[in-house]
Amino acid sequence: MTSSQQTPEPHGHEHGHEPGRAPGHGHSHAHSHGPAAPVSRHLRKVIAAVLIPFATAVVVGLLALWPGGAPAHERTGVGFDRQTEQGKVVAVERVDCKDVNAAQVPPTGDTSTPEGREAVQAQQGQCEKATVEVTTGPDKGRKFVEIVQPDAPRQLDEGQGVVVAYAPDAPRDLQYSVTDVNRKLPIGLLAGIFALAVVVVGRMRGLMALIALAVSFLVLTLFILPAILQGSNPLVVAVVGSSAIMLIALYMCHGLSARTSVAVLGTLVSLLLIGLLGSLFIGWASLSGNTDDNTGLIHGLYPDIDMSGLLLAGVIIGSLGVLDDVTVTQTSAVWELHQADPRMGPRALYRAGIRIGRDHIASVVNTLVLAYAGAALPLLLLFSIAQSSVGTVANSELVAEEIVRTLIGSIGLVASVPVTTGLAALVVSADRPGPAGPGPTGSGPGAGGQRQGRGGRRRRAK
Repeated sequence: MTSSQQTPEPHGHEHGHEPGRAPGHGHSHAHSHGPAAPVSRHLRKVIAAVLIPFATAVVVGLLALWPGGAPAHERTGVGFDRQTEQGKVVAVERVDCKDVNAAQVPPTGDTSTPEGREAVQAQQGQCEKATVEVTTGPDKGRKFVEIVQPDAPRQLDEGQGVVVAYAPDAPRDLQYSVTDVNRKLPIGLLAGIFALAVVVVGRMRGLMALIALAVSFLVLTLFILPAILQGSNPLVVAVVGSSAIMLIALYMCHGLSARTSVAVLGTLVSLLLIGLLGSLFIGWASLSGNTDDNTGLIHGLYPDIDMSGLLLAGVIIGSLGVLDDVTVTQTSAVWELHQADPRMGPRALYRAGIRIGRDHIASVVNTLVLAYAGAALPLLLLFSIAQSSVGTVANSELVAEEIVRTLIGSIGLVASVPVTTGLAALVVSADRPGPAGPGPTGSGPGAGGQRQGRGGRRRRAK
């Protein structure tokens, strides 16, 4: 039996929407990542049988580990653990540094060291005497003086917004000090430009991506971070939180479809591989996760936190974003190949999809390495100045931690390509035919009124 002949039109829409809702457009972008070959009810049941228990386990994990907020602690006044308020520079006056005792020349008079030379320059130079007014908090309106040396990396200008730290136990004249400048306006403007660009180019898909980004940030700040501070296992928290982010972001951005579900499965398998490799090599390499002042402060405030587990949690969360991109792209490629030639079997689809994946791997792996090199450029410069060998640099825990993090994430990324491509090829090829048999074009099975092949044939498999 052949299905009824329909007027040819662009590739159809997913999720049971009426075909032809957006005539004249090659792709409809209401929910899915683009036009996708539909699958039958049987295959949707198979996918649901795998994903529904997984989603249920994620929800149970969220409920069981939900922290209810970060635990309170007494502020140490060290690093980021300080009480801060907003301030504004109301006046700046240039004075001789020696008049305000901004620096002291070493008693020996030795200027051969960098410290000695800087002290002499500070004594002979012009300092800035900035008057700063506190604009928030209980001491709003209070003013204090901040001395800025000529070689200081951060100079102050009149009218500039600043962040001030408050030390209640210090003498009154020393309770407030400038710790940073206020960057909220340029950062907020840049974020607005980014959001506008995403919506203008991506339209509804871009808007959904921004909403998914906001939800991901909420999961990170309301669940993952407080749960770790409460003492929950960082690895378990990272797996549950990352799974929640993955489910919300992928389905929100790409629609509730079989294709998105395949991308979810590919991402899940890759995350499990990353977790296993991370547990093995972080322990084998004896990486403590406590390598700088910030991690040291965290360990001091919350000694029960497993810092190596925190490192592994960071690897999993950091890998998730790149994995989403690769798995969605590979799944979409296989679906498009199947629509272009429905006669292709799973093996042919896999071979064609993996060729696309190899190009993706080559570019993304290079991106990961260069991204780390760019972020760690000052550190790499220090090792270069010290004329340390490559082996010595790589063996230091500070660098070894990032090397292990990058390599584990890259292995998971590489593995996601054949895993996702294979799953997509099997799913899109193993679909059962719907009630309507194949037409003369040889088009594959359909569901939800989707058009198959190039001849405008439609089938229903509700």
